[in-house]
Amino acid sequence: MGATEAVFRRLKSLIQSDDYSVGDRLPGELALAKEFGVSRPVVREALHACATLGLTETHTGRGTFVVSKKESPRLTFAGVDAADLIEARRLVEIPTAGYAAERRTAEQLRHLFEILDNLAAATDAREWVRYDGELHTAIAAASGNTMLTTFVADTRRALDPQSEFLNVTQDRRANSDREHEAIVRAIEARSPDLACRAMAEHLEKVAETIARIGD
Repeated sequence: MGATEAVFRRLKSLIQSDDYSVGDRLPGELALAKEFGVSRPVVREALHACATLGLTETHTGRGTFVVSKKESPRLTFAGVDAADLIEARRLVEIPTAGYAAERRTAEQLRHLFEILDNLAAATDAREWVRYDGELHTAIAAASGNTMLTTFVADTRRALDPQSEFLNVTQDRRANSDREHEAIVRAIEARSPDLACRAMAEHLEKVAETIARIGD
């Protein structure tokens, strides 16, 4: 379990304990960082995750307040329901990976491996999320279909916060890196079937992770 996920779980437990009621203000980021022995960015990411679950709201200049003791039954990112995101991604990104395996150029393949290296070397969650978006968009570009590329790029508005949330709360980064490599390797092998299967498995793991949040 990563540091941010550990802090998130401790914060969630604290919010849902008898120590806090709806309307109470949480300690500031600096105080929480000292209490948990972590950096402020780690606390900030954990607080963002709590807000995504509908437990807290942060008001500039006033602080972060408990708004619910129960997690929201439906996750949304940039106003888009998480289940709708997965459904749309299955329809578009699975065949897109297959087209990429058929049509990719040597330069596009080199770029995909370059992004994999950047993902592995990313030093924080935000940087990793940026490269995650670049990889999925580059796979779509390798499909040679401009409509598919535009669709995948447009979905990052909602997918970037979802990706960050899952990595913070569920420590998905290492598994995602392995799944991403499997997709790129299938594209390298020019195997549409393997590429579609690898992308389907990746999206299924994301769906399973979302489904178990709150368990």
